Amino acid sequence: MAIYLPSNAEEEQLALDELTPREIVVELDKHVIGQKDAKRAVAIALRNRTRRQKLAPDLAEEVIPKNIIMIGPTGVGKTEIARRLAKLANSPFLKVEASKFTEVGYVGRDVESMVRDLVEIAIDNVREEKLEDVADKAELNAEERLLDILLPPSPPPRPEPSSSAGGVVIDGGPALTESSNRTREKLRQQLREGKLDERVVEIDVRERSFPSFEIISNQGVEEMDVNIKDMLPNLFGQRTKKRKMKVNEAFEYLIQEEEQRLIDMDQVTRIAIDRVENAGIVFLDEIDKIAGREGGHGPDVSREGVQRDILPIVEGTTVNTRYGMVRTDHILFIAAGAFHVSKPSDLIPELQGRFPIRVELQSLTMEDFVRILTEPKSSLVKQYTALLETEGVKLEFTPEALEEIARFAFRVNESTENIGARRLHTIMERVLDELSFDAPEKKGQQIKVDADYVRNMLSDIVKDQDLSRYIL
Repeated sequence: MAIYLPSNAEEEQLALDELTPREIVVELDKHVIGQKDAKRAVAIALRNRTRRQKLAPDLAEEVIPKNIIMIGPTGVGKTEIARRLAKLANSPFLKVEASKFTEVGYVGRDVESMVRDLVEIAIDNVREEKLEDVADKAELNAEERLLDILLPPSPPPRPEPSSSAGGVVIDGGPALTESSNRTREKLRQQLREGKLDERVVEIDVRERSFPSFEIISNQGVEEMDVNIKDMLPNLFGQRTKKRKMKVNEAFEYLIQEEEQRLIDMDQVTRIAIDRVENAGIVFLDEIDKIAGREGGHGPDVSREGVQRDILPIVEGTTVNTRYGMVRTDHILFIAAGAFHVSKPSDLIPELQGRFPIRVELQSLTMEDFVRILTEPKSSLVKQYTALLETEGVKLEFTPEALEEIARFAFRVNESTENIGARRLHTIMERVLDELSFDAPEKKGQQIKVDADYVRNMLSDIVKDQDLSRYIL
């Protein structure tokens, strides 16, 4: 079932309203194999967002997102589920490792930077949508500007009365204008057909070089309220210089200029901040690495500090960004971790309370590996087949070959570190190493990869345990 997500905000909301939790799970099934519990949890969380938007404003303000902790080994689909959910909902999405943060006073990233990064992502997304809306008008405007350079407009007629005979203006009137218009339209046609691409024109381009200076501050750049990049053009003036370039390059440059001119960045910022506050999703990976309440010294001493710094962001606070204040009360936080050593109960109680939903993701079986190879929309088999098809090589995998690849991946995961589905990438690269290298010489051939071929490519490596630890 294909779900259309239009860019128009009102239609987009309607499309999301129509997605039931069951349909959300169906969409996620197209990209992630198994993990029904995790999919159900995120589907309910997304549906609750659309339910909240239908409530009275005073009640909607009180309804907070039910944040989720995903517990499971690496490579089983935790990040992919969150990323696909955000794409489905057209939500700003940020993946960040909790272990990258350090508590206030230590050298490292400030936890508020996750909100600032999310705002930047949202602004980029909204700007892209607006660029699509103004693309046609920007192209027309750029075309007119380029034609003005190729054929400068005729000077206006002089105000003195001119002698005319039989209605024909002799001194620079309508006859001249009509001729100029014909020439302009002929040039326009040639421009659109690409006949003028190699001609060189001279256009005014904005200078991007600014005086260099150094800021000495005890605050990180992330915490500075002044947007230096926006301040500089106003401080030093927006200077332009003449530059010669080919018509096709000039056309591209002028289109970009017109796009920037047509987009209202204040409106983009307002929409982006609204999306972050009401639809943002932050994926906090490696949450288990900061779990721990033990007192003491050494690197562990900052674990609880990081948790306490993250707590207000998850609880709901206001973060100062270069685009204004952003509230985090209704951002959905999805935390994830393997929890091999620690457990969710090792998190400080206040943070535990902000993640009421816990879902455990299952380790992948051999059957799951076979399905991962073939079923998702952009499965590995489809990717490799398409890549080699660009060289004119038609690649085909037998069902036995896929089972053999899955078996090898499963065995290597058991005997070394379990990295889940990521092991399939390593195995596939090894299996198709020779074919990928020789593909340009095999143009026009049809190649079938069977179980024997897979075994031949992998047997020597798998036999040598020490070698397989390094290579697979």
